[in-house]
Amino acid sequence: MPGGISESLMILIFGFAGGMILGLAARIGRFCTLGAIEDLLYQQSDTRLRMWGLAIGVAGITAFGLAGLGLFDISANAYWITPWSPLASVLGGLLFGYGMSLAGNCGFGALARFGGGDLRAFVIVLVMGISAYVMMSGPFARLRIMATEATSPALENQSYAQILGALTGLPMIWVGLAISALICLAALASRDFLQNRRALFWGAMVGIAVTSGWFGTSWVGTHGFMPQPVQTHTFSAPLGETIIFLMTASGGGLSFGVASVFGVLAGAFCGSLIKGHFRWEACEDPRELRRQMLGAVCMGFGAVLAFGCTVGQGISAFSVLSFSAPITFAAIFVGAAIGLRQLITGFA
Repeated sequence: MPGGISESLMILIFGFAGGMILGLAARIGRFCTLGAIEDLLYQQSDTRLRMWGLAIGVAGITAFGLAGLGLFDISANAYWITPWSPLASVLGGLLFGYGMSLAGNCGFGALARFGGGDLRAFVIVLVMGISAYVMMSGPFARLRIMATEATSPALENQSYAQILGALTGLPMIWVGLAISALICLAALASRDFLQNRRALFWGAMVGIAVTSGWFGTSWVGTHGFMPQPVQTHTFSAPLGETIIFLMTASGGGLSFGVASVFGVLAGAFCGSLIKGHFRWEACEDPRELRRQMLGAVCMGFGAVLAFGCTVGQGISAFSVLSFSAPITFAAIFVGAAIGLRQLITGFA
Protein backbone atom coordinates (compact mmCIF):
# COMPACT_ATOMS: atom_id res chain seq x y z
CA MET A 1 0.00 0.00 0.00
CA PRO A 2 1.26 3.56 -0.69
CA GLY A 3 3.08 5.34 2.10
CA GLY A 4 3.09 2.25 4.29
CA ILE A 5 -0.67 2.59 4.92
CA SER A 6 -2.25 -0.71 5.92
CA GLU A 7 -4.91 -2.31 3.76
CA SER A 8 -7.55 -2.00 6.46
CA LEU A 9 -6.80 1.71 6.93
CA MET A 10 -6.96 2.29 3.18
CA ILE A 11 -10.44 0.75 3.10
CA LEU A 12 -11.52 3.03 5.94
CA ILE A 13 -10.15 6.10 4.14
CA PHE A 14 -12.13 5.31 1.00
CA GLY A 15 -15.29 4.61 3.00
CA PHE A 16 -15.02 7.73 5.13
CA ALA A 17 -14.08 10.07 2.27
CA GLY A 18 -16.91 8.87 0.05
CA GLY A 19 -19.36 9.04 2.93
CA MET A 20 -18.28 12.58 3.73
CA ILE A 21 -18.99 13.67 0.15
CA LEU A 22 -22.44 12.11 0.41
CA GLY A 23 -23.09 13.90 3.71
CA LEU A 24 -22.08 17.23 2.21
CA ALA A 25 -24.29 16.58 -0.82
CA ALA A 26 -27.27 15.95 1.45
CA ARG A 27 -26.81 19.09 3.55
CA ILE A 28 -25.46 21.56 0.98
CA GLY A 29 -26.86 20.12 -2.26
CA ARG A 30 -30.20 18.97 -0.74
CA PHE A 31 -29.67 15.53 -2.27
CA CYS A 32 -32.57 13.45 -0.94
CA THR A 33 -34.68 10.64 -2.41
CA LEU A 34 -37.86 11.31 -0.50
CA GLY A 35 -37.51 15.03 -1.18
CA ALA A 36 -37.09 14.30 -4.90
CA ILE A 37 -40.23 12.15 -4.98
CA GLU A 38 -42.24 14.66 -2.96
CA ASP A 39 -41.07 17.55 -5.17
CA LEU A 40 -42.13 15.68 -8.29
CA LEU A 41 -45.55 14.58 -7.01
CA TYR A 42 -46.60 17.68 -5.08
CA GLN A 43 -44.43 20.59 -6.24
CA GLN A 44 -44.19 19.72 -9.95
CA SER A 45 -40.41 20.08 -9.72
CA ASP A 46 -38.11 17.40 -11.12
CA THR A 47 -34.80 19.07 -10.22
CA ARG A 48 -33.87 16.72 -7.37
CA LEU A 49 -35.00 13.67 -9.33
CA ARG A 50 -32.75 14.80 -12.17
CA MET A 51 -29.92 15.12 -9.64
CA TRP A 52 -30.51 11.45 -8.83
CA GLY A 53 -30.44 10.53 -12.51
CA LEU A 54 -27.22 12.48 -13.01
CA ALA A 55 -25.65 10.71 -10.03
CA ILE A 56 -26.60 7.33 -11.53
CA GLY A 57 -25.24 8.28 -14.95
CA VAL A 58 -21.96 9.67 -13.63
CA ALA A 59 -21.49 6.66 -11.35
CA GLY A 60 -22.13 4.31 -14.29
CA ILE A 61 -19.77 6.11 -16.66
CA THR A 62 -16.95 6.21 -14.14
CA ALA A 63 -17.56 2.63 -12.94
CA PHE A 64 -17.54 1.10 -16.43
CA GLY A 65 -14.71 3.43 -17.43
CA LEU A 66 -12.57 2.24 -14.53
CA ALA A 67 -13.48 -1.36 -15.34
CA GLY A 68 -12.36 -0.83 -18.93
CA LEU A 69 -9.03 0.52 -17.66
CA GLY A 70 -8.57 -2.49 -15.39
CA LEU A 71 -8.95 -0.40 -12.22
CA PHE A 72 -12.23 -1.93 -11.03
CA ASP A 73 -13.04 -5.65 -11.00
CA ILE A 74 -16.65 -5.11 -12.00
CA SER A 75 -17.43 -8.84 -12.20
CA ALA A 76 -16.80 -9.18 -8.45
CA ASN A 77 -19.28 -6.53 -7.32
CA ALA A 78 -21.82 -7.63 -4.72
CA TYR A 79 -24.87 -7.06 -6.94
CA TRP A 80 -23.65 -9.42 -9.67
CA ILE A 81 -22.54 -12.29 -7.44
CA THR A 82 -25.58 -12.31 -5.10
CA PRO A 83 -28.65 -14.32 -6.23
CA TRP A 84 -31.45 -11.97 -7.25
CA SER A 85 -35.08 -12.45 -6.34
CA PRO A 86 -37.48 -10.23 -8.33
CA LEU A 87 -40.16 -10.80 -5.69
CA ALA A 88 -37.82 -9.67 -2.90
CA SER A 89 -36.89 -6.58 -4.91
CA VAL A 90 -40.52 -5.59 -5.37
CA LEU A 91 -41.74 -6.39 -1.85
CA GLY A 92 -38.62 -5.00 -0.19
CA GLY A 93 -38.73 -1.85 -2.31
CA LEU A 94 -42.40 -1.22 -1.57
CA LEU A 95 -41.84 -1.76 2.16
CA PHE A 96 -38.78 0.47 2.17
CA GLY A 97 -40.48 3.26 0.23
CA TYR A 98 -43.56 3.21 2.44
CA GLY A 99 -41.39 3.23 5.57
CA MET A 100 -39.32 6.08 4.16
CA SER A 101 -42.42 8.23 3.80
CA LEU A 102 -43.55 7.42 7.34
CA ALA A 103 -40.13 8.18 8.79
CA GLY A 104 -39.65 11.30 6.68
CA ASN A 105 -36.23 10.13 5.48
CA CYS A 106 -34.38 7.09 4.21
CA GLY A 107 -31.44 5.70 6.20
CA PHE A 108 -28.97 7.92 4.38
CA GLY A 109 -31.22 10.96 4.84
CA ALA A 110 -31.66 10.22 8.52
CA LEU A 111 -27.88 10.08 8.97
CA ALA A 112 -27.57 13.43 7.21
CA ARG A 113 -30.26 14.98 9.41
CA PHE A 114 -28.68 13.56 12.55
CA GLY A 115 -25.40 15.14 11.48
CA GLY A 116 -27.28 18.45 11.51
CA GLY A 117 -28.51 17.97 15.08
CA ASP A 118 -31.88 16.24 14.55
CA LEU A 119 -32.33 13.78 17.42
CA ARG A 120 -35.46 12.34 15.80
CA ALA A 121 -33.22 11.13 12.99
CA PHE A 122 -30.97 9.48 15.57
CA VAL A 123 -33.91 7.34 16.69
CA ILE A 124 -34.65 6.42 13.06
CA VAL A 125 -31.02 5.38 12.51
CA LEU A 126 -31.01 3.18 15.64
CA VAL A 127 -34.32 1.49 14.88
CA MET A 128 -33.51 0.95 11.22
CA GLY A 129 -30.07 -0.49 12.01
CA ILE A 130 -31.50 -2.94 14.54
CA SER A 131 -34.38 -3.90 12.23
CA ALA A 132 -31.96 -4.55 9.37
CA TYR A 133 -30.04 -7.03 11.51
CA VAL A 134 -33.27 -8.69 12.68
CA MET A 135 -34.01 -9.45 9.02
CA MET A 136 -30.43 -10.11 7.93
CA SER A 137 -29.13 -12.43 10.65
CA GLY A 138 -31.74 -12.38 13.42
CA PRO A 139 -35.08 -14.15 13.96
CA PHE A 140 -36.37 -13.47 10.42
CA ALA A 141 -33.17 -14.39 8.61
CA ARG A 142 -34.04 -18.00 7.87
CA LEU A 143 -37.46 -17.08 6.50
CA ARG A 144 -35.90 -14.39 4.30
CA ILE A 145 -33.27 -16.79 2.94
CA MET A 146 -35.85 -19.48 2.19
CA ALA A 147 -38.15 -17.02 0.41
CA THR A 148 -35.30 -15.46 -1.58
CA GLU A 149 -33.85 -18.80 -2.68
CA ALA A 150 -37.28 -20.06 -3.72
CA THR A 151 -37.91 -17.02 -5.92
CA SER A 152 -34.41 -16.50 -7.40
CA PRO A 153 -34.22 -17.56 -11.07
CA ALA A 154 -31.05 -19.20 -12.35
CA LEU A 155 -29.41 -16.39 -14.29
CA GLU A 156 -26.12 -16.52 -16.13
CA ASN A 157 -25.92 -12.72 -16.18
CA GLN A 158 -27.21 -10.16 -13.67
CA SER A 159 -26.55 -6.94 -15.55
CA TYR A 160 -28.26 -5.21 -18.45
CA ALA A 161 -24.83 -4.43 -19.87
CA GLN A 162 -23.90 -8.12 -19.86
CA ILE A 163 -27.09 -9.33 -21.52
CA LEU A 164 -27.19 -6.56 -24.14
CA GLY A 165 -23.51 -7.12 -24.88
CA ALA A 166 -24.18 -10.82 -25.43
CA LEU A 167 -27.17 -10.07 -27.69
CA THR A 168 -25.39 -7.46 -29.81
CA GLY A 169 -21.89 -8.86 -29.76
CA LEU A 170 -20.56 -5.56 -28.43
CA PRO A 171 -18.10 -5.40 -25.51
CA MET A 172 -19.96 -5.26 -22.21
CA ILE A 173 -17.94 -2.24 -21.07
CA TRP A 174 -18.97 -0.19 -24.10
CA VAL A 175 -22.61 -1.15 -23.65
CA GLY A 176 -22.46 -0.06 -19.99
CA LEU A 177 -20.84 3.24 -20.93
CA ALA A 178 -23.49 3.89 -23.58
CA ILE A 179 -26.42 3.16 -21.27
CA SER A 180 -24.92 5.29 -18.50
CA ALA A 181 -24.33 8.14 -20.95
CA LEU A 182 -27.98 7.96 -22.05
CA ILE A 183 -29.07 8.17 -18.40
CA CYS A 184 -26.90 11.28 -18.01
CA LEU A 185 -28.36 12.85 -21.13
CA ALA A 186 -31.90 12.15 -19.95
CA ALA A 187 -31.14 13.79 -16.61
CA LEU A 188 -29.62 16.82 -18.34
CA ALA A 189 -32.53 17.28 -20.76
CA SER A 190 -33.87 20.30 -18.90
CA ARG A 191 -32.83 23.93 -19.35
CA ASP A 192 -33.74 24.78 -15.75
CA PHE A 193 -31.64 21.90 -14.43
CA LEU A 194 -28.68 22.84 -16.62
CA GLN A 195 -28.78 26.34 -15.15
CA ASN A 196 -28.74 25.01 -11.57
CA ARG A 197 -25.01 24.71 -10.99
CA ARG A 198 -25.36 23.54 -7.40
CA ALA A 199 -27.65 20.67 -8.42
CA LEU A 200 -25.32 19.69 -11.28
CA PHE A 201 -22.24 19.74 -9.07
CA TRP A 202 -23.65 17.73 -6.17
CA GLY A 203 -25.43 15.24 -8.40
CA ALA A 204 -22.11 14.52 -10.13
CA MET A 205 -20.23 14.37 -6.82
CA VAL A 206 -22.63 11.74 -5.47
CA GLY A 207 -21.91 9.59 -8.52
CA ILE A 208 -18.17 9.99 -8.04
CA ALA A 209 -18.46 9.15 -4.33
CA VAL A 210 -20.20 5.87 -5.19
CA THR A 211 -17.56 4.97 -7.77
CA SER A 212 -14.77 5.78 -5.32
CA GLY A 213 -16.04 2.93 -3.16
CA TRP A 214 -15.97 0.50 -6.08
CA PHE A 215 -12.46 1.61 -7.01
CA GLY A 216 -11.06 1.59 -3.47
CA THR A 217 -12.32 -1.81 -2.37
CA SER A 218 -11.43 -3.38 -5.73
CA TRP A 219 -7.97 -1.86 -5.74
CA VAL A 220 -7.18 -3.01 -2.20
CA GLY A 221 -8.57 -6.48 -2.93
CA THR A 222 -6.43 -6.76 -6.07
CA HIS A 223 -3.16 -5.30 -4.73
CA GLY A 224 -3.35 -6.32 -1.09
CA PHE A 225 -3.17 -9.62 0.74
CA MET A 226 -6.35 -9.48 2.83
CA PRO A 227 -9.64 -10.74 1.36
CA GLN A 228 -11.77 -7.72 0.53
CA PRO A 229 -15.27 -7.79 -0.96
CA VAL A 230 -15.82 -5.36 -3.79
CA GLN A 231 -18.46 -2.98 -2.43
CA THR A 232 -19.53 0.62 -2.20
CA HIS A 233 -21.93 2.80 -0.24
CA THR A 234 -25.25 1.56 1.07
CA PHE A 235 -27.05 2.45 4.27
CA SER A 236 -29.02 -0.51 5.58
CA ALA A 237 -26.82 -3.24 7.06
CA PRO A 238 -23.95 -0.78 7.73
CA LEU A 239 -26.19 1.04 10.22
CA GLY A 240 -26.46 -2.18 12.21
CA GLU A 241 -22.74 -2.85 11.84
CA THR A 242 -22.01 0.62 13.22
CA ILE A 243 -24.24 0.05 16.26
CA ILE A 244 -22.50 -3.28 16.99
CA PHE A 245 -19.07 -1.69 16.59
CA LEU A 246 -19.93 1.16 18.96
CA MET A 247 -21.22 -1.31 21.57
CA THR A 248 -18.50 -3.93 21.35
CA ALA A 249 -15.69 -2.64 19.07
CA SER A 250 -16.01 -6.05 17.46
CA GLY A 251 -18.66 -7.66 15.28
CA GLY A 252 -16.28 -7.28 12.35
CA GLY A 253 -14.72 -4.12 13.72
CA LEU A 254 -14.25 -1.06 11.58
CA SER A 255 -15.24 -1.78 7.99
CA PHE A 256 -15.92 0.12 4.80
CA GLY A 257 -19.62 0.37 5.71
CA VAL A 258 -18.95 1.65 9.23
CA ALA A 259 -16.47 4.22 7.92
CA SER A 260 -19.03 5.28 5.34
CA VAL A 261 -21.63 5.90 8.07
CA PHE A 262 -19.17 8.01 10.08
CA GLY A 263 -18.23 9.86 6.90
CA VAL A 264 -21.84 10.84 6.19
CA LEU A 265 -22.24 12.08 9.76
CA ALA A 266 -19.05 14.13 9.48
CA GLY A 267 -19.98 15.54 6.08
CA ALA A 268 -23.50 16.39 7.22
CA PHE A 269 -22.16 18.09 10.35
CA CYS A 270 -19.71 20.18 8.32
CA GLY A 271 -22.36 20.96 5.72
CA SER A 272 -24.86 22.09 8.34
CA LEU A 273 -22.23 24.40 9.86
CA ILE A 274 -21.35 25.83 6.44
CA LYS A 275 -25.02 26.55 5.71
CA GLY A 276 -25.69 27.74 9.26
CA HIS A 277 -28.39 25.10 9.69
CA PHE A 278 -27.05 23.13 12.65
CA ARG A 279 -29.45 23.07 15.55
CA TRP A 280 -30.65 20.52 18.06
CA GLU A 281 -34.16 19.28 17.36
CA ALA A 282 -36.33 16.74 19.15
CA CYS A 283 -39.76 15.22 18.74
CA GLU A 284 -42.55 17.01 20.59
CA ASP A 285 -45.39 14.69 19.57
CA PRO A 286 -45.33 11.01 20.67
CA ARG A 287 -47.52 10.11 17.69
CA GLU A 288 -44.92 11.54 15.33
CA LEU A 289 -42.17 9.52 17.00
CA ARG A 290 -44.29 6.36 16.82
CA ARG A 291 -44.85 6.89 13.09
CA GLN A 292 -41.15 7.48 12.48
CA MET A 293 -40.15 4.37 14.42
CA LEU A 294 -42.63 2.27 12.46
CA GLY A 295 -41.21 3.70 9.25
CA ALA A 296 -37.68 2.86 10.38
CA VAL A 297 -38.69 -0.77 11.04
CA CYS A 298 -40.23 -0.99 7.56
CA MET A 299 -37.06 0.46 6.03
CA GLY A 300 -34.78 -1.94 7.89
CA PHE A 301 -36.82 -4.97 6.81
CA GLY A 302 -37.34 -3.70 3.28
CA ALA A 303 -33.72 -2.76 2.62
CA VAL A 304 -32.45 -6.21 3.57
CA LEU A 305 -35.17 -7.92 1.52
CA ALA A 306 -34.33 -5.79 -1.52
CA PHE A 307 -30.57 -6.03 -0.90
CA GLY A 308 -30.15 -2.28 -0.70
CA CYS A 309 -31.69 1.08 0.06
CA THR A 310 -32.15 4.25 -1.98
CA VAL A 311 -28.37 4.57 -2.23
CA GLY A 312 -27.50 0.86 -2.32
CA GLN A 313 -30.00 -0.04 -5.05
CA GLY A 314 -30.88 3.45 -6.27
CA ILE A 315 -27.30 4.42 -7.17
CA SER A 316 -24.72 1.74 -6.34
CA ALA A 317 -26.55 -1.16 -8.03
CA PHE A 318 -27.61 1.18 -10.84
CA SER A 319 -23.98 2.13 -11.47
CA VAL A 320 -23.20 -1.47 -12.54
CA LEU A 321 -26.61 -1.78 -14.28
CA SER A 322 -27.76 -4.61 -12.04
CA PHE A 323 -31.11 -6.21 -12.95
CA SER A 324 -32.40 -5.39 -9.49
CA ALA A 325 -31.73 -1.64 -9.56
CA PRO A 326 -34.57 -0.18 -11.70
CA ILE A 327 -37.12 -2.67 -10.35
CA THR A 328 -36.26 -1.94 -6.72
CA PHE A 329 -36.09 1.80 -7.29
CA ALA A 330 -39.48 1.79 -9.03
CA ALA A 331 -40.94 -0.17 -6.10
CA ILE A 332 -39.41 2.31 -3.63
CA PHE A 333 -40.97 5.17 -5.62
CA VAL A 334 -44.41 3.53 -5.57
CA GLY A 335 -44.15 2.69 -1.86
CA ALA A 336 -43.11 6.25 -1.05
CA ALA A 337 -45.93 7.68 -3.19
CA ILE A 338 -48.46 5.55 -1.31
CA GLY A 339 -47.08 6.66 2.04
CA LEU A 340 -46.99 10.32 1.06
CA ARG A 341 -50.56 10.13 -0.22
CA GLN A 342 -51.64 8.66 3.11
CA LEU A 343 -49.86 11.36 5.11
CA ILE A 344 -50.69 14.40 2.97
CA THR A 345 -54.16 13.83 1.55
CA GLY A 346 -55.37 10.50 2.89
CA PHE A 347 -57.00 7.80 0.80
CA ALA A 348 -60.56 9.15 0.86
